[in-house]
Amino acid sequence: MIYVLSLGVIVLDQLTKWWALIGLPKWEAVSVFPCFNLYLTFNKGVSFSFLSNNHPVTPWILSGLAIAICIMIVGWMRREKSRLVLTGLALILGGAIANVIDRIRFGAVVDFLDFYIGRYHWPAFNIADSAICLGVMLIFIHWMKESKRAKD
Repeated sequence: MIYVLSLGVIVLDQLTKWWALIGLPKWEAVSVFPCFNLYLTFNKGVSFSFLSNNHPVTPWILSGLAIAICIMIVGWMRREKSRLVLTGLALILGGAIANVIDRIRFGAVVDFLDFYIGRYHWPAFNIADSAICLGVMLIFIHWMKESKRAKD
């Protein structure tokens, strides 16, 4: 049943990326409110454009790596007892699969959320990236709670 959360992340992510692709100009900021723009861009690398090069096999290598990680996450989910960790893993799984879909379709991940302060812009991201970060935070929170319990 927890896989429904992963599917929800994939659907929400792909719908918002579809909207961005048809509704936003490429590489042109659309101001929403101070400190936030919609900015359609394509990330050929991983987080924060790391490993972003134009080699034609890069998307396939990154997709293969993400698929291997997804397989490991599913294995972890089958053994995990904590609801908090399971929720985190489901968010990570959904986000990873959603970004793999982009790499296969476009050779890059579609990003469009642009937060900034003054002239400093956080790297653009998407719903899948947000789900992955939230999932990691939930797992970290669980580990911190367990670490505290072990000390008490």
